[in-house]
Amino acid sequence: MQTLSEAIRRRALQAGDAIAVSDDAQTLNWRNFAARVLDMAASLQDSPRVIGLFAPNGTDWAVAQLACALAGKLVAPLPTFFSPQQLAHVVRDASVGLVLTTPETMPQATASGIAAELIERPPVRSDSFACVEGFGQIIYTSGSTGQPKGVRHESGQIAWSMTALANATQASVDDFYLSVLPLPLLLETICAVFIPALLGAKVHYATGLAERVGRGDARGLTTAFEEHRPTSSVVVPQLLKHWTAELSATGRTAPSSLRFVAVGGAPVSTRVADDAWRLGIPAYEGYGLSECCSVVAVARPGERRAGTVGRPLDGLSVKIDDNEIVVDGPTVMDGYLGQTGAARPWRTGDIGSFDADGFLSVRGRKDSMLVTAFGRNVSPEWIETMILGDARVGVCAVVGYGEPSLSALLIPSAEGAAWFARAREHDISDLVAGACVDAPDYACPRAVLVVPFDEAARAGLLSPNGRPRRAQISDFVKARSRATDAPVSGTAARR
Repeated sequence: MQTLSEAIRRRALQAGDAIAVSDDAQTLNWRNFAARVLDMAASLQDSPRVIGLFAPNGTDWAVAQLACALAGKLVAPLPTFFSPQQLAHVVRDASVGLVLTTPETMPQATASGIAAELIERPPVRSDSFACVEGFGQIIYTSGSTGQPKGVRHESGQIAWSMTALANATQASVDDFYLSVLPLPLLLETICAVFIPALLGAKVHYATGLAERVGRGDARGLTTAFEEHRPTSSVVVPQLLKHWTAELSATGRTAPSSLRFVAVGGAPVSTRVADDAWRLGIPAYEGYGLSECCSVVAVARPGERRAGTVGRPLDGLSVKIDDNEIVVDGPTVMDGYLGQTGAARPWRTGDIGSFDADGFLSVRGRKDSMLVTAFGRNVSPEWIETMILGDARVGVCAVVGYGEPSLSALLIPSAEGAAWFARAREHDISDLVAGACVDAPDYACPRAVLVVPFDEAARAGLLSPNGRPRRAQISDFVKARSRATDAPVSGTAARR
Protein backbone atom coordinates (compact mmCIF):
# COMPACT_ATOMS: atom_id res chain seq x y z
CA MET A 1 0.00 0.00 0.00
CA GLN A 2 3.03 2.28 -0.27
CA THR A 3 1.74 3.59 -3.61
CA LEU A 4 -1.58 4.49 -2.00
CA SER A 5 0.13 6.28 0.89
CA GLU A 6 2.22 8.33 -1.52
CA ALA A 7 -0.84 9.19 -3.62
CA ILE A 8 -2.77 10.48 -0.60
CA ARG A 9 0.15 12.62 0.61
CA ARG A 10 0.76 14.00 -2.88
CA ARG A 11 -2.89 14.94 -3.42
CA ALA A 12 -2.98 16.73 -0.06
CA LEU A 13 0.03 18.82 -1.06
CA GLN A 14 -1.13 19.59 -4.59
CA ALA A 15 -4.85 20.20 -4.00
CA GLY A 16 -5.30 20.49 -0.26
CA ASP A 17 -8.39 22.69 -0.43
CA ALA A 18 -10.23 20.49 -2.94
CA ILE A 19 -13.03 18.32 -1.57
CA ALA A 20 -11.93 14.73 -1.02
CA VAL A 21 -14.90 13.07 0.68
CA SER A 22 -18.31 14.03 1.98
CA ASP A 23 -21.37 12.37 3.45
CA ASP A 24 -24.75 13.40 4.82
CA ALA A 25 -23.11 15.10 7.81
CA GLN A 26 -19.64 16.39 6.91
CA THR A 27 -17.17 17.31 4.19
CA LEU A 28 -13.38 16.95 4.27
CA ASN A 29 -10.87 18.56 1.94
CA TRP A 30 -7.78 16.63 0.89
CA ARG A 31 -5.54 18.27 3.48
CA ASN A 32 -7.82 17.33 6.38
CA PHE A 33 -8.71 13.94 4.94
CA ALA A 34 -5.06 12.94 4.48
CA ALA A 35 -4.18 14.16 7.96
CA ARG A 36 -6.96 12.09 9.53
CA VAL A 37 -5.99 8.98 7.58
CA LEU A 38 -2.28 9.25 8.38
CA ASP A 39 -2.84 10.16 12.04
CA MET A 40 -5.16 7.21 12.49
CA ALA A 41 -2.79 4.85 10.68
CA ALA A 42 -0.04 5.90 13.09
CA SER A 43 -2.34 5.32 16.06
CA LEU A 44 -3.16 1.80 14.87
CA GLN A 45 0.42 0.55 14.61
CA ASP A 46 0.31 -1.26 17.96
CA SER A 47 -3.33 -2.39 17.63
CA PRO A 48 -4.38 -6.01 17.07
CA ARG A 49 -3.76 -7.51 13.64
CA VAL A 50 -7.46 -8.02 12.79
CA ILE A 51 -9.70 -4.95 13.01
CA GLY A 52 -13.45 -4.89 12.50
CA LEU A 53 -15.20 -1.89 10.92
CA PHE A 54 -18.76 -1.38 12.08
CA ALA A 55 -20.09 1.92 10.80
CA PRO A 56 -22.49 3.46 8.30
CA ASN A 57 -21.31 4.59 4.87
CA GLY A 58 -19.45 7.82 5.29
CA THR A 59 -16.22 9.72 5.67
CA ASP A 60 -15.42 8.00 8.98
CA TRP A 61 -15.53 4.60 7.31
CA ALA A 62 -13.25 5.82 4.51
CA VAL A 63 -10.75 7.24 7.01
CA ALA A 64 -10.70 4.02 9.05
CA GLN A 65 -10.51 1.76 5.98
CA LEU A 66 -7.54 3.61 4.51
CA ALA A 67 -5.80 3.96 7.88
CA CYS A 68 -6.02 0.21 8.42
CA ALA A 69 -4.61 -0.36 4.95
CA LEU A 70 -1.63 1.93 5.53
CA ALA A 71 -1.02 0.36 8.95
CA GLY A 72 -0.89 -3.12 7.41
CA LYS A 73 -3.92 -4.46 9.24
CA LEU A 74 -6.37 -7.19 8.30
CA VAL A 75 -9.87 -5.68 8.09
CA ALA A 76 -13.15 -7.49 8.69
CA PRO A 77 -16.07 -5.27 7.59
CA LEU A 78 -19.16 -5.73 9.79
CA PRO A 79 -22.37 -4.94 7.87
CA THR A 80 -24.89 -2.94 9.88
CA PHE A 81 -27.67 -5.05 8.32
CA PHE A 82 -26.27 -8.29 9.80
CA SER A 83 -28.18 -9.82 12.71
CA PRO A 84 -26.58 -9.80 16.20
CA GLN A 85 -25.90 -13.52 15.78
CA GLN A 86 -24.15 -12.97 12.45
CA LEU A 87 -22.08 -10.10 13.83
CA ALA A 88 -21.00 -12.17 16.82
CA HIS A 89 -20.05 -15.02 14.50
CA VAL A 90 -17.85 -12.77 12.32
CA VAL A 91 -16.06 -11.23 15.33
CA ARG A 92 -15.39 -14.67 16.76
CA ASP A 93 -14.61 -16.44 13.48
CA ALA A 94 -12.16 -13.80 12.25
CA SER A 95 -10.50 -13.37 15.66
CA VAL A 96 -11.26 -9.64 15.55
CA GLY A 97 -9.14 -7.93 18.21
CA LEU A 98 -10.48 -4.38 17.82
CA VAL A 99 -13.79 -3.05 16.49
CA LEU A 100 -13.98 0.55 15.28
CA THR A 101 -17.36 2.22 15.15
CA THR A 102 -19.11 5.61 15.23
CA PRO A 103 -21.49 7.24 17.73
CA GLU A 104 -24.38 6.32 15.40
CA THR A 105 -23.61 2.60 15.42
CA MET A 106 -22.16 2.25 18.91
CA PRO A 107 -25.61 1.41 20.43
CA GLN A 108 -26.12 -1.37 17.87
CA ALA A 109 -22.65 -2.73 18.58
CA THR A 110 -23.32 -2.71 22.31
CA ALA A 111 -26.70 -4.41 21.86
CA SER A 112 -24.99 -7.10 19.77
CA GLY A 113 -22.45 -7.75 22.52
CA ILE A 114 -19.55 -6.22 20.57
CA ALA A 115 -16.93 -4.24 22.46
CA ALA A 116 -16.05 -1.31 20.19
CA GLU A 117 -14.04 1.91 20.13
CA LEU A 118 -14.88 5.09 18.26
CA ILE A 119 -13.07 5.76 14.98
CA GLU A 120 -12.19 9.20 16.35
CA ARG A 121 -9.12 7.97 18.26
CA PRO A 122 -6.68 10.21 20.14
CA PRO A 123 -4.44 11.92 17.55
CA VAL A 124 -0.92 10.61 17.04
CA ARG A 125 1.74 12.60 15.23
CA SER A 126 2.11 11.04 11.79
CA ASP A 127 5.04 13.10 10.49
CA SER A 128 7.36 10.12 10.66
CA PHE A 129 4.78 7.43 9.94
CA ALA A 130 5.87 4.92 7.32
CA CYS A 131 3.37 2.74 5.51
CA VAL A 132 3.32 -0.86 6.77
CA GLU A 133 2.84 -3.60 4.19
CA GLY A 134 0.60 -6.61 4.81
CA PHE A 135 -2.88 -5.13 4.44
CA GLY A 136 -5.67 -7.59 3.78
CA GLN A 137 -9.40 -8.03 4.13
CA ILE A 138 -11.74 -10.80 5.26
CA ILE A 139 -14.99 -10.58 3.35
CA TYR A 140 -18.17 -12.05 4.78
CA THR A 141 -21.43 -12.52 2.96
CA SER A 142 -24.66 -13.57 4.66
CA GLY A 143 -24.96 -16.47 2.24
CA SER A 144 -27.98 -18.63 1.48
CA THR A 145 -28.08 -20.21 4.93
CA GLY A 146 -27.48 -17.07 6.97
CA GLN A 147 -24.14 -18.35 8.34
CA PRO A 148 -21.44 -15.99 7.06
CA LYS A 149 -18.25 -17.49 5.62
CA GLY A 150 -14.99 -15.56 5.51
CA VAL A 151 -13.06 -15.08 2.26
CA ARG A 152 -9.40 -14.17 2.81
CA HIS A 153 -7.65 -11.59 0.62
CA GLU A 154 -4.22 -11.17 2.20
CA SER A 155 -1.80 -11.35 -0.74
CA GLY A 156 -2.26 -8.05 -2.56
CA GLN A 157 -5.53 -8.93 -4.30
CA ILE A 158 -7.20 -5.62 -3.42
CA ALA A 159 -4.23 -3.49 -4.47
CA TRP A 160 -4.05 -5.29 -7.82
CA SER A 161 -7.80 -5.09 -8.36
CA MET A 162 -8.08 -1.36 -7.68
CA THR A 163 -5.42 -0.59 -10.28
CA ALA A 164 -6.80 -2.99 -12.88
CA LEU A 165 -10.37 -1.81 -12.39
CA ALA A 166 -9.38 1.88 -12.50
CA ASN A 167 -7.66 1.24 -15.83
CA ALA A 168 -10.55 -0.78 -17.26
CA THR A 169 -13.16 1.85 -16.36
CA GLN A 170 -10.94 4.79 -17.35
CA ALA A 171 -11.30 6.34 -13.89
CA SER A 172 -9.43 9.59 -13.31
CA VAL A 173 -8.85 12.47 -10.92
CA ASP A 174 -11.77 14.28 -12.58
CA ASP A 175 -14.29 11.66 -11.48
CA PHE A 176 -16.91 12.28 -8.82
CA TYR A 177 -18.11 8.99 -7.36
CA LEU A 178 -21.48 8.59 -5.63
CA SER A 179 -21.55 5.71 -3.14
CA VAL A 180 -25.02 4.20 -2.69
CA LEU A 181 -24.13 0.57 -1.84
CA PRO A 182 -23.06 -0.55 1.66
CA LEU A 183 -19.29 -0.29 2.07
CA PRO A 184 -18.90 -3.81 3.55
CA LEU A 185 -19.39 -5.00 -0.05
CA LEU A 186 -15.87 -5.47 -1.40
CA LEU A 187 -16.67 -4.01 -4.82
CA GLU A 188 -17.98 -0.84 -3.16
CA THR A 189 -14.90 -0.64 -0.94
CA ILE A 190 -12.65 -0.80 -3.99
CA CYS A 191 -14.67 1.68 -6.07
CA ALA A 192 -15.71 4.12 -3.36
CA VAL A 193 -12.61 4.16 -1.13
CA PHE A 194 -9.47 2.77 -2.74
CA ILE A 195 -9.73 3.92 -6.37
CA PRO A 196 -10.67 7.55 -5.48
CA ALA A 197 -7.86 7.69 -2.91
CA LEU A 198 -5.38 6.32 -5.43
CA LEU A 199 -6.39 8.80 -8.14
CA GLY A 200 -7.28 11.80 -5.99
CA ALA A 201 -10.93 11.79 -7.08
CA LYS A 202 -13.92 13.10 -5.14
CA VAL A 203 -16.49 10.88 -3.38
CA HIS A 204 -19.85 11.45 -1.73
CA TYR A 205 -21.19 8.74 0.57
CA ALA A 206 -25.00 8.82 0.59
CA THR A 207 -25.16 7.59 4.18
CA GLY A 208 -28.91 7.30 4.72
CA LEU A 209 -29.57 5.90 1.26
CA ALA A 210 -26.87 3.23 1.56
CA GLU A 211 -28.29 2.13 4.92
CA ARG A 212 -31.73 1.75 3.35
CA VAL A 213 -30.31 -0.08 0.33
CA GLY A 214 -28.65 -2.55 2.69
CA ARG A 215 -32.12 -3.38 3.95
CA GLY A 216 -33.72 -3.61 0.51
CA ASP A 217 -35.19 -0.09 0.30
CA ALA A 218 -34.12 2.04 -2.69
CA ARG A 219 -36.23 5.12 -1.97
CA GLY A 220 -34.32 8.29 -2.78
CA LEU A 221 -32.00 6.77 -5.37
CA THR A 222 -33.13 8.95 -8.28
CA THR A 223 -33.08 12.07 -6.12
CA ALA A 224 -29.54 11.36 -4.91
CA PHE A 225 -28.17 11.14 -8.45
CA GLU A 226 -30.00 14.30 -9.50
CA GLU A 227 -28.80 16.22 -6.45
CA HIS A 228 -25.11 15.29 -6.63
CA ARG A 229 -24.66 14.77 -10.39
CA PRO A 230 -21.74 12.34 -10.14
CA THR A 231 -19.71 10.94 -13.01
CA SER A 232 -19.62 7.35 -11.77
CA SER A 233 -21.19 4.86 -9.39
CA VAL A 234 -21.90 1.16 -8.85
CA VAL A 235 -25.38 -0.34 -8.52
CA VAL A 236 -26.82 -3.84 -8.34
CA PRO A 237 -29.46 -4.94 -10.89
CA GLN A 238 -32.39 -4.39 -8.52
CA LEU A 239 -31.30 -0.78 -7.95
CA LEU A 240 -30.90 -0.24 -11.68
CA LYS A 241 -34.41 -1.56 -12.24
CA HIS A 242 -35.79 0.71 -9.52
CA TRP A 243 -33.94 3.70 -10.98
CA THR A 244 -35.22 3.10 -14.51
CA ALA A 245 -38.76 2.58 -13.24
CA GLU A 246 -38.69 5.89 -11.35
CA LEU A 247 -37.30 7.76 -14.33
CA SER A 248 -39.86 6.23 -16.69
CA ALA A 249 -42.76 6.94 -14.35
CA THR A 250 -41.82 10.61 -14.00
CA GLY A 251 -40.67 11.27 -17.57
CA ARG A 252 -37.16 12.16 -16.48
CA THR A 253 -33.68 11.06 -17.56
CA ALA A 254 -30.49 10.46 -15.60
CA PRO A 255 -28.01 13.33 -15.05
CA SER A 256 -25.89 14.10 -18.09
CA SER A 257 -22.81 14.17 -15.81
CA LEU A 258 -22.72 10.36 -15.67
CA ARG A 259 -20.07 8.62 -17.75
CA PHE A 260 -19.87 5.15 -16.14
CA VAL A 261 -22.27 3.18 -13.93
CA ALA A 262 -21.07 -0.35 -13.21
CA VAL A 263 -23.77 -2.97 -12.66
CA GLY A 264 -22.89 -6.23 -10.95
CA GLY A 265 -23.68 -8.65 -8.15
CA ALA A 266 -26.31 -10.58 -10.11
CA PRO A 267 -27.41 -11.13 -13.73
CA VAL A 268 -28.74 -8.03 -15.48
CA SER A 269 -31.79 -8.30 -17.70
CA THR A 270 -31.08 -7.06 -21.22
CA ARG A 271 -34.41 -5.28 -21.11
CA VAL A 272 -33.47 -3.38 -17.94
CA ALA A 273 -30.00 -2.54 -19.27
CA ASP A 274 -31.41 -1.27 -22.56
CA ASP A 275 -33.98 0.82 -20.69
CA ALA A 276 -31.17 2.29 -18.59
CA TRP A 277 -29.24 3.43 -21.64
CA ARG A 278 -32.41 4.86 -23.19
CA LEU A 279 -32.92 6.91 -20.01
CA GLY A 280 -29.36 8.24 -19.92
CA ILE A 281 -27.79 5.77 -17.50
CA PRO A 282 -24.47 4.51 -18.95
CA ALA A 283 -24.89 1.02 -17.46
CA TYR A 284 -21.89 -1.25 -17.98
CA GLU A 285 -22.35 -4.85 -16.88
CA GLY A 286 -19.68 -6.72 -14.97
CA TYR A 287 -19.10 -10.10 -13.39
CA GLY A 288 -17.19 -11.27 -10.37
CA LEU A 289 -17.32 -13.11 -7.07
CA SER A 290 -15.88 -12.64 -3.61
CA GLU A 291 -13.41 -15.47 -4.16
CA CYS A 292 -11.84 -13.50 -7.03
CA CYS A 293 -11.82 -10.06 -5.35
CA SER A 294 -15.25 -9.12 -6.75
CA VAL A 295 -14.38 -8.35 -10.38
CA VAL A 296 -13.42 -10.83 -13.10
CA ALA A 297 -14.79 -9.05 -16.18
CA VAL A 298 -16.37 -5.70 -16.95
CA ALA A 299 -17.59 -3.81 -20.00
CA ARG A 300 -15.20 -0.99 -20.88
CA PRO A 301 -16.40 2.52 -21.76
CA GLY A 302 -17.69 2.45 -25.32
CA GLU A 303 -17.53 -1.35 -25.47
CA ARG A 304 -20.84 -2.45 -24.01
CA ARG A 305 -22.26 -5.53 -25.72
CA ALA A 306 -25.79 -6.48 -24.63
CA GLY A 307 -26.06 -9.89 -23.02
CA THR A 308 -22.40 -9.99 -21.98
CA VAL A 309 -20.37 -8.81 -18.98
CA GLY A 310 -17.54 -7.42 -21.07
CA ARG A 311 -14.00 -8.76 -21.25
CA PRO A 312 -11.85 -10.10 -18.38
CA LEU A 313 -9.60 -7.65 -16.57
CA ASP A 314 -6.18 -7.42 -18.19
CA GLY A 315 -3.83 -9.80 -16.41
CA LEU A 316 -6.44 -12.40 -15.43
CA SER A 317 -6.66 -15.82 -17.04
CA VAL A 318 -10.30 -16.71 -17.63
CA LYS A 319 -11.19 -19.91 -19.42
CA ILE A 320 -14.22 -22.12 -19.97
CA ASP A 321 -13.87 -25.76 -18.92
CA ASP A 322 -16.88 -28.05 -19.34
CA ASN A 323 -19.06 -24.90 -19.57
CA GLU A 324 -17.69 -23.63 -16.23
CA ILE A 325 -15.87 -20.30 -15.80
CA VAL A 326 -12.36 -20.91 -14.43
CA VAL A 327 -10.20 -18.01 -13.17
CA ASP A 328 -6.53 -17.72 -12.35
CA GLY A 329 -4.36 -14.73 -11.54
CA PRO A 330 -3.56 -12.22 -8.78
CA THR A 331 -7.17 -11.76 -7.60
CA VAL A 332 -7.87 -15.35 -6.53
CA MET A 333 -8.41 -15.50 -2.78
CA ASP A 334 -5.98 -17.05 -0.32
CA GLY A 335 -8.77 -19.34 0.86
CA TYR A 336 -11.74 -19.52 3.19
CA LEU A 337 -11.08 -18.65 6.80
CA GLY A 338 -10.20 -21.76 8.78
CA GLN A 339 -9.71 -23.89 5.68
CA THR A 340 -6.82 -24.81 3.42
CA GLY A 341 -5.61 -22.48 0.69
CA ALA A 342 -7.68 -21.86 -2.41
CA ALA A 343 -7.21 -24.22 -5.34
CA ARG A 344 -5.73 -22.65 -8.45
CA PRO A 345 -7.10 -22.11 -10.98
CA TRP A 346 -10.37 -21.28 -9.22
CA ARG A 347 -13.45 -23.08 -10.51
CA THR A 348 -16.22 -20.51 -10.02
CA GLY A 349 -19.21 -22.84 -10.34
CA ASP A 350 -20.69 -20.39 -12.85
CA ILE A 351 -21.70 -21.41 -16.36
CA GLY A 352 -20.42 -19.17 -19.12
CA SER A 353 -19.12 -18.77 -22.64
CA PHE A 354 -17.01 -16.40 -24.73
CA ASP A 355 -18.00 -14.94 -28.07
CA ALA A 356 -15.57 -14.58 -30.94
CA ASP A 357 -14.35 -11.19 -29.64
CA GLY A 358 -13.64 -12.37 -26.10
CA PHE A 359 -16.79 -10.99 -24.45
CA LEU A 360 -17.98 -13.18 -21.59
CA SER A 361 -21.59 -14.27 -21.03
CA VAL A 362 -22.69 -15.81 -17.72
CA ARG A 363 -25.64 -18.20 -17.76
CA GLY A 364 -26.08 -19.24 -14.14
CA ARG A 365 -24.79 -21.66 -11.51
CA LYS A 366 -23.85 -25.26 -12.20
CA ASP A 367 -25.28 -26.37 -8.87
CA SER A 368 -28.67 -24.78 -9.55
CA MET A 369 -29.17 -26.37 -12.98
CA LEU A 370 -32.67 -27.79 -13.43
CA VAL A 371 -33.30 -31.01 -15.35
CA THR A 372 -36.94 -31.55 -16.31
CA ALA A 373 -38.68 -34.93 -16.48
CA PHE A 374 -38.13 -34.79 -20.23
CA GLY A 375 -34.35 -34.45 -19.80
CA ARG A 376 -34.12 -30.76 -20.68
CA ASN A 377 -31.39 -28.75 -18.88
CA VAL A 378 -32.42 -25.24 -17.83
CA SER A 379 -30.40 -22.66 -15.91
CA PRO A 380 -32.98 -21.00 -13.63
CA GLU A 381 -30.98 -17.74 -13.52
CA TRP A 382 -31.36 -17.45 -17.30
CA ILE A 383 -35.16 -17.45 -17.09
CA GLU A 384 -35.27 -15.46 -13.85
CA THR A 385 -33.25 -12.66 -15.42
CA MET A 386 -35.80 -12.43 -18.26
CA ILE A 387 -38.72 -12.20 -15.84
CA LEU A 388 -36.92 -9.73 -13.57
CA GLY A 389 -36.70 -7.40 -16.54
CA ASP A 390 -40.29 -6.47 -15.68
CA ALA A 391 -40.26 -3.70 -13.07
CA ARG A 392 -43.34 -5.19 -11.40
CA VAL A 393 -41.35 -8.24 -10.26
CA GLY A 394 -39.04 -7.80 -7.28
CA VAL A 395 -37.84 -11.37 -6.77
CA CYS A 396 -38.17 -14.39 -9.04
CA ALA A 397 -37.23 -18.04 -8.52
CA VAL A 398 -37.72 -20.75 -11.11
CA VAL A 399 -38.02 -24.33 -9.82
CA GLY A 400 -39.05 -27.74 -11.15
CA TYR A 401 -36.18 -30.22 -10.95
CA GLY A 402 -37.49 -33.56 -12.20
CA GLU A 403 -40.92 -32.12 -13.00
CA PRO A 404 -42.59 -32.21 -16.42
CA SER A 405 -42.53 -28.39 -16.55
CA LEU A 406 -41.10 -25.47 -14.62
CA SER A 407 -42.80 -23.19 -12.11
CA ALA A 408 -41.99 -19.62 -11.13
CA LEU A 409 -42.42 -17.98 -7.74
CA LEU A 410 -42.78 -14.21 -7.98
CA ILE A 411 -42.53 -11.62 -5.22
CA PRO A 412 -43.90 -8.26 -6.37
CA SER A 413 -41.71 -5.17 -6.25
CA ALA A 414 -42.87 -2.08 -4.41
CA GLU A 415 -43.84 -0.61 -7.78
CA GLY A 416 -45.68 -3.76 -8.85
CA ALA A 417 -47.57 -4.66 -5.67
CA ALA A 418 -50.72 -2.75 -6.65
CA TRP A 419 -50.77 -4.31 -10.14
CA PHE A 420 -50.46 -7.86 -8.78
CA ALA A 421 -53.19 -7.17 -6.22
CA ARG A 422 -55.73 -6.55 -8.97
CA ALA A 423 -54.27 -8.81 -11.68
CA ARG A 424 -56.15 -11.88 -12.82
CA GLU A 425 -54.59 -15.27 -13.42
CA HIS A 426 -54.25 -14.79 -17.16
CA ASP A 427 -52.65 -11.34 -16.65
CA ILE A 428 -49.88 -12.90 -14.57
CA SER A 429 -49.45 -15.77 -17.04
CA ASP A 430 -49.16 -13.27 -19.87
CA LEU A 431 -46.53 -11.30 -17.94
CA VAL A 432 -44.35 -14.41 -17.58
CA ALA A 433 -44.94 -15.61 -21.14
CA GLY A 434 -44.13 -12.20 -22.55
CA ALA A 435 -40.92 -11.93 -20.52
CA CYS A 436 -39.81 -15.39 -21.70
CA VAL A 437 -40.71 -14.91 -25.35
CA ASP A 438 -37.08 -15.49 -26.41
CA ALA A 439 -36.70 -18.70 -24.38
CA PRO A 440 -37.48 -22.15 -25.78
CA ASP A 441 -40.92 -23.51 -24.96
CA TYR A 442 -39.64 -26.07 -22.43
CA ALA A 443 -37.88 -23.34 -20.41
CA CYS A 444 -40.95 -21.11 -19.96
CA PRO A 445 -42.57 -21.65 -16.52
CA ARG A 446 -46.03 -23.17 -16.93
CA ALA A 447 -47.23 -22.36 -13.43
CA VAL A 448 -46.80 -19.13 -11.50
CA LEU A 449 -47.16 -18.53 -7.77
CA VAL A 450 -47.27 -14.94 -6.50
CA VAL A 451 -46.27 -14.46 -2.86
CA PRO A 452 -46.08 -11.11 -1.04
CA PHE A 453 -42.70 -10.23 0.43
CA ASP A 454 -43.86 -10.50 4.06
CA GLU A 455 -45.27 -13.98 3.52
CA ALA A 456 -42.10 -15.09 1.71
CA ALA A 457 -39.98 -13.81 4.59
CA ARG A 458 -42.10 -15.57 7.20
CA ALA A 459 -41.88 -18.82 5.23
CA GLY A 460 -38.08 -18.59 5.10
CA LEU A 461 -37.96 -18.33 1.32
CA LEU A 462 -35.35 -15.56 1.31
CA SER A 463 -31.87 -15.36 2.78
CA PRO A 464 -31.00 -12.43 5.06
CA ASN A 465 -29.58 -10.58 2.04
CA GLY A 466 -32.84 -11.08 0.11
CA ARG A 467 -31.77 -13.86 -2.25
CA PRO A 468 -34.11 -16.77 -3.02
CA ARG A 469 -33.54 -19.99 -1.09
CA ARG A 470 -34.09 -22.45 -3.90
CA ALA A 471 -34.61 -25.64 -1.89
CA GLN A 472 -37.14 -24.00 0.42
CA ILE A 473 -38.94 -22.39 -2.52
CA SER A 474 -39.15 -25.70 -4.36
CA ASP A 475 -40.72 -27.37 -1.31
CA PHE A 476 -43.05 -24.40 -0.82
CA VAL A 477 -44.27 -24.46 -4.41
CA LYS A 478 -44.84 -28.25 -4.30
CA ALA A 479 -46.77 -27.98 -1.02
CA ARG A 480 -48.96 -25.16 -2.35
CA SER A 481 -49.64 -27.15 -5.52
CA ARG A 482 -50.62 -30.24 -3.52
CA ALA A 483 -52.83 -28.17 -1.25
CA THR A 484 -54.81 -26.80 -4.18
CA ASP A 485 -54.51 -30.05 -6.23
CA ALA A 486 -53.89 -27.86 -9.27
CA PRO A 487 -51.16 -25.82 -10.96
CA VAL A 488 -50.19 -23.07 -8.54
CA SER A 489 -51.51 -20.26 -10.70
CA GLY A 490 -52.53 -21.55 -14.04
CA THR A 491 -50.57 -22.12 -17.22
CA ALA A 492 -48.53 -19.43 -18.88
CA ALA A 493 -49.62 -19.42 -22.51
CA ARG A 494 -46.93 -18.68 -25.08
CA ARG A 495 -47.52 -15.78 -27.40
